[in-house]
Amino acid sequence: MISKTVAHLEEAVAGIEDGATVLVGGFGLAGHPIALIDALLQQGASDLTIVSNNAGNGDTGLAALLKAGRVRKVICSFPRQVDSWVFDGLYRAGEIELEIVPQGNLAERIRAAGSGIGAFYTPTGVGTLIAEGKETRTIQGRDYILEYPLGADYALVSAWKADRWGNLVYRKTGRNFGPIMAAAARTTIVQVDEVVDLGTLDPETVVTPGIFVDRVVAIGERAWLQDGAFVGSESAS
Repeated sequence: MISKTVAHLEEAVAGIEDGATVLVGGFGLAGHPIALIDALLQQGASDLTIVSNNAGNGDTGLAALLKAGRVRKVICSFPRQVDSWVFDGLYRAGEIELEIVPQGNLAERIRAAGSGIGAFYTPTGVGTLIAEGKETRTIQGRDYILEYPLGADYALVSAWKADRWGNLVYRKTGRNFGPIMAAAARTTIVQVDEVVDLGTLDPETVVTPGIFVDRVVAIGERAWLQDGAFVGSESAS
């Protein structure tokens, strides 16, 4: 019987090694896999390269991983916002590397990795520091730069529901980078509110097919953040 579900968060993140590159879903805190990141923090992997839209918010989730000194480099499109004090402090102290990728390029590089696309040309970044050292080409009178796929060893994704085969549906803005990240990693790990019976999910609503998913853990739909810590059901223990 095929089942990609695991009982505990510790099992979900087991085996993530030092030096791994990890795609982390979320747009700010929307769709941010906080439970999985908390488990990774407890697991102990370090020297990580994190690929995410943001470089952490407040003191929870990705920001907590940064604060613990587990991250060597961040690749993102939006490293600074009003609550990015953890990343700001580390970057100003020279304790973390940063690679900025414009948001559209970031999404397309991740999508390309999951789609088997070898490279693509984009006008975004032409004439800026983003273009330094990159191949350029003029197509129909417009300048473009060549960008390469951005895959990873692991992806940490948050979805709404899954079945035991790993088919995923998302809820509203929580979807964001989840589908393309799930397809772009060697091992995709997903936290969901609940795992439902096979046949329950409408095939027309499945955004990420189970073929792209390796591990699923249910954290309970009433999981929330309280005093900076993750609180959830017993399945998240």
